[in-house]
Amino acid sequence: MSNLNKSTTHTLSVYVANKPGVLARIAQLFSRRGFNIESLVVSPGIDGKFSRMTISCTGEAEGLDQIIKQLLKLIDVLHCIDHTYDQSVTKEMGLIKIEVNSSGRSEALQIAEHYGCKTVDLTPESMILQVVGNPEKIDAFEEMIAKFKIIELVRTGKVVMSRGSDIT
Repeated sequence: MSNLNKSTTHTLSVYVANKPGVLARIAQLFSRRGFNIESLVVSPGIDGKFSRMTISCTGEAEGLDQIIKQLLKLIDVLHCIDHTYDQSVTKEMGLIKIEVNSSGRSEALQIAEHYGCKTVDLTPESMILQVVGNPEKIDAFEEMIAKFKIIELVRTGKVVMSRGSDIT
């Protein structure tokens, strides 16, 4: 993995036994290696016995291979895949509450429509917009909507799935 560098955000998919303490052990591995977990999404697998963790992290590139090897040694980890450079489908959701009155609402809605957003709440002085897409799309939407006062912002973190017959 020589093409990795410190500024790269890595995306890992880790398939684990759905047991107490697994998340803590995995988070500790990243911490010991100096990696910061930027986002973490955990969801149960099809049968509930296993869970899928999607971990976005940053840190020294040399340590990523070592983290993956150490993850695979954990008894509750079935497999770990680095999706940083593969052809995976990556999505994220963001909820953004902006301050907007009736005079600015039309412009805000035009920006939201351009990004395929949904209006999920509307009051006389604010609105909450939902945006779904790859992280770059959500970043771009944040930049465009920032002309309005952003009251709150929540992002889910990445979820990833390998294309075709590749496993995630």
